[in-house]
Amino acid sequence: MSIDSTNINNKATAQNTFDAIVVGSGISGGWAAKELTEKGLKVLMLERGRDFEHIKDYKTASLNPWEFKHRGHTTAEQKKKYPVIHRGWAASEPVMEYWANEEDCPYTEVKPFTWWRSYQLGGRSILWGRQSYRWSDLDFEANAKEGVGVDWPIRYKDIAAWYDHVEKFAGISGSREGLAHLPDGQFLPPMDLNCVEKDVAARIRSFYKGERHLFIGRVANLTAPIEGRTQCQFRNRCWEGCPFGGYFSTQSSTLPAAMKTKNLTVRPFSIVTKILYDKNTKKAKGVQVLDSETNKTYEYFAKIVFLNASALNSTWVLFNSATDIWPGGLGSSSGELGHNVMDHHYNLGAAGEVEGFEDKYYFGRRANGFYIPRFANVGNDKRDFLRGFGYQGSASRSGWNRSVAELSVGADFKEAITEPGSWGIGATGFGEILPYHENKITLDANKKDKWGLPVLSMDCELKDNEKKMRKAIVEELKAMFEASGVKNIRTWDNGHAIGHGIHEMGTARMGNDPKTSVLNANNQVWDAKNVFVTDGACMTSSACQNPSLTYMALTARAANFAVEELKKGNL
Repeated sequence: MSIDSTNINNKATAQNTFDAIVVGSGISGGWAAKELTEKGLKVLMLERGRDFEHIKDYKTASLNPWEFKHRGHTTAEQKKKYPVIHRGWAASEPVMEYWANEEDCPYTEVKPFTWWRSYQLGGRSILWGRQSYRWSDLDFEANAKEGVGVDWPIRYKDIAAWYDHVEKFAGISGSREGLAHLPDGQFLPPMDLNCVEKDVAARIRSFYKGERHLFIGRVANLTAPIEGRTQCQFRNRCWEGCPFGGYFSTQSSTLPAAMKTKNLTVRPFSIVTKILYDKNTKKAKGVQVLDSETNKTYEYFAKIVFLNASALNSTWVLFNSATDIWPGGLGSSSGELGHNVMDHHYNLGAAGEVEGFEDKYYFGRRANGFYIPRFANVGNDKRDFLRGFGYQGSASRSGWNRSVAELSVGADFKEAITEPGSWGIGATGFGEILPYHENKITLDANKKDKWGLPVLSMDCELKDNEKKMRKAIVEELKAMFEASGVKNIRTWDNGHAIGHGIHEMGTARMGNDPKTSVLNANNQVWDAKNVFVTDGACMTSSACQNPSLTYMALTARAANFAVEELKKGNL
């Protein structure tokens, strides 16, 4: 569906009052728009980036590898313009237009911080890895039990029904494993492990007497059609955008649902610079928007505001709001706004070779891998660090482009590459980062972006707990592979700058006390009860599971609460 920004601009200027405003159009913003519009509210969704239309704008998704001008590689100019994206695996020719312009949108690194942003309609819901896991009370109770940070104001029972709700709509495929610390969900049929993965899974289960598990990832890729979306085609080109709607994104899922209600207005190229706060009512009355194309400023008004600009950008908006009352911004009265930055640390793991399956094959490009859930500090397992980690990986056969040093040209080379190579297996660890008050973001008053707005300054790092955990991540994975008969195992730890996990969390945490938290149990800003923050900024701890499913569930829950409160006249 195409969004005509000119027509929307004229319409919104003439009629700039709505029931609700949603700031951001990514995973959580899309859910906010869907839930609020389906409950009858007139909603304005504001996206700072360009319009981006489902199917039409997936310009590379159906190209063959040889049709890419640079065969998938980035250019010297792109390496210069996108230095942050080139720090890891994200720099790839098909998706370079999807990443934020780093020259226009700089930030300051007091300590190394890798911030991968996508400023377009749908945000990073186009690019995300789609791994979707529930949290349990092992996660929600950890802060309180260990005296870390502040206690979560919710428990699993408060969010379980909302996990059900979002899983059914988004379409999460996965297997039921009966693990208390990784609850099962409303799953579509799981994808299959391949023969080597099944063998390694059985060996791990046997060696560790059923206390460790390897199973197929729980992923937002369809294995059966849902709501007009076709199941995954096993192309493994998800981040280019799926023409089949085979995975969950704003474009394929929540945006069409919201548009269907006729209650949604979308305005791209709209940088929300502040929330407009009414000191008499102690509530927000709307937002101020800078048009990124014309540099003109507009104001839009609503009864409620949902901040879903992504964790750090949502806090940036709060920093710039109501500064005449709170110098640190709206939500800063606790002294916690901008603090407790979290991520998942990774860039470490192990890999090796697997013998005995030379006669086995697989077909297609499965857009998923296996998952080994947390076992550290679970049950009787006790460590010299807090919390835990999980692993994501896969087994495969090397392809035609494997190195064959002796056969570089000629008929023998051609004949050799008609057969698949040997089997290998590898995995990467994902560990929890604790919520440290001193890991923070602030505004850099001395540095401005393209529009003259202050940028964020990042001052975050891993600490001793994470460093101890990283050692265990590598050692335990190596031991599991050894127990599974994997040969020639190699390990690596390439270090981790916060942000690189692309799971930014914290900076506007939930809590039970307005003196120690920014948000209450319903994701309302304590200082303005009609402002809701339901993206990664709200997180009170980080667990080790991918967080996006929890953002979805919290957003749907908060939207339901907001509408009920509106009906009661409380907002």
